Amino acid sequence: MVKYRVFVLKGDADSSELAEKLGKGNVSVKKLKLYSRNLLLAWPDSGKPVDHPGIEFQTSIDSEFILSSREWKRDDTIVDVGGVHVGRDVTIAAGPCSIDFTENIEEFASQLKKAGAHIIRGGAYKPRTSPFSFQGKGTEGLDILKKMGEASGLPVVSEILDSDNLKDFNGVDLLQIGSRNAQNFQLLRKVARDGRPILLKRGMGNTYTEWMATADYVMSEGNGSVILCERGIRTFDNATRFTLDIGSIARGKNESHLPICADPSHPAGTRELVIPMTLSSVAAGADMILVEVHPNPDLALSDGKQQITVRDLAKLAESVKSLRQAIRV
Repeated sequence: MVKYRVFVLKGDADSSELAEKLGKGNVSVKKLKLYSRNLLLAWPDSGKPVDHPGIEFQTSIDSEFILSSREWKRDDTIVDVGGVHVGRDVTIAAGPCSIDFTENIEEFASQLKKAGAHIIRGGAYKPRTSPFSFQGKGTEGLDILKKMGEASGLPVVSEILDSDNLKDFNGVDLLQIGSRNAQNFQLLRKVARDGRPILLKRGMGNTYTEWMATADYVMSEGNGSVILCERGIRTFDNATRFTLDIGSIARGKNESHLPICADPSHPAGTRELVIPMTLSSVAAGADMILVEVHPNPDLALSDGKQQITVRDLAKLAESVKSLRQAIRV
C-alpha cells in the first residue's frame, strides 16, 4: 500500500518551493486548501520527515483514505448546514422519502420542526430500481421542499443525481449524494466544486474503506464540508432490508474527523424498526440521523413501509435526547 504524507503549512506560507523540492524525487504532489489551511499532499512517502520552514505539521498516513482521516486533523469537523451545526450534538433531518404531495406542505413542515427536526429532507429526483416506479416530481418537488424550508425556518437537504441540475438546487442547503452514486467520481468532483455541504451516503455494496475514500474525492476539490452517511449495506441476511453497519459508525468516529450520519429508514425497511436502529446508531456515535417521515405513510408513492409519522418522529427525538443524556453520564 502506498503511504502518503500530509503537510499542514504555516499561515499563508507558499507551498510552491516545497512542492518543487518534493517533485524532484519522483513524488506526486497535490496542493489544496481545506478549513482555511494550506495543505500539501505528497506520495509515495519515504517515511522520512521533511525539513522546511513553512511546515507547521506533517504526518505519514498508511491508509486508503487520507483527507478524511483523523491522523492529520485531530479535532472534529463541524459542518454548517444553513445555521445548523452538524457534529456538535445529534442533528435530526426528517421528511418524506419522496415529495409526492402538494397539500398542507407548510403545516407539515411546521409539524416536523415541532416534533424535533433540525433539517427537512425531501426527495425530488428519485433513482429507483425499476424505470416504471415513481421517479419524483423533479423541479416541482424542489420548489415544494424550499417552501417547506421557508415555512419552518429550517434548512433543507435533497439528493442530486446530475451536476447539470445544480442550478435547480439553488436554495437547497445540503446536497445529498445517494447510495447508487456513491462512487460516481465525476459527480462527486463537480458537486464538490459548488462549495455547498455534502451528505455522502455509503454505497450499498461499498466496504468501510471505500466509503471513507469517497469523501476524499470531495475534499480534494477543496470542499471540507462533508457528512458521511451510513445507510445499510447488502449482506447474506434478509432479516432487514439492508444491514445497518453499526461497527462502521463507531470506527468512523474513531478514524475520521468528519461527522457521521445514520439513515435508519432504508436498512429497517419497516417503520417498527426505525427507532431501535436510530438509538443503536446514536449509541455508536452518530452525529446525525436522516429519517423518512410522511404525512400519510400508507399513501406514499415510494418506500411507504419504512416511513414513520410525525408522532413517531416526536418519540424518536425524545428517545434520542434521553439516550444522549444517559451516555453523557
